[in-house]
Amino acid sequence: MTHLPECIIIEPTAPCRATVIWLHGLGADGHDFEPIVPELGLPAALGIRFVFPHAPHRPVSINGGYVMRAWYDIAHPNLSHSEDDAGIRASSQQLWGLIDREVQQGITPEHIVVAGFSQGGAIALHGGLRYPQPLAGLLILSSYLPLAHTFGEERVPSNASVPVMMMHGKTDTVIPISLAEYSRDMLTGHGQNVTWKSYPMAHSLCGQEVGDISRWLSARLA
Repeated sequence: MTHLPECIIIEPTAPCRATVIWLHGLGADGHDFEPIVPELGLPAALGIRFVFPHAPHRPVSINGGYVMRAWYDIAHPNLSHSEDDAGIRASSQQLWGLIDREVQQGITPEHIVVAGFSQGGAIALHGGLRYPQPLAGLLILSSYLPLAHTFGEERVPSNASVPVMMMHGKTDTVIPISLAEYSRDMLTGHGQNVTWKSYPMAHSLCGQEVGDISRWLSARLA
């Protein structure tokens, strides 16, 4: 049985009808995106539960082996080189376990959005596109598709048409927009339903993006 990570969980004031599982970036934790919930201003009637898991602590090679919260190891500045296959797949398994837990609590997969920022977005893409039941959508912020060379043979029919929203900063130096665009083009080349938005920002979020996230989540979970 997959060990599930500890999570920050924000329950809706209305009866729960949907869930957003939101994965943080390298070195952060589940609290990182907790403040965005009120900023989104989503209608209470949507009944959305927000789940913010904490990544496990692990040594990160590119940071001199320093131990921090990370969904997988990074060994090279070029993120598509020397990828941590085992770590990426283990974190995807944890994501599936979190989705399964929501299903066991009565939320159908079609009412679950998986979101992630940076390294968390990479796991959201990798794991979400391989989950065996159709999800409501994938929200990918300042991120990319890891293990891209395996996507064609490992993608599953259940999520071949899941809506994917990719958002990225035009001046991002942590995950270059060129890598995100390559990931977008690979996904669309396989027929994936991808919406793309870019913003005049670095490796972060901006007000315009938050508004776009709110509208997208409302549409996906209405």
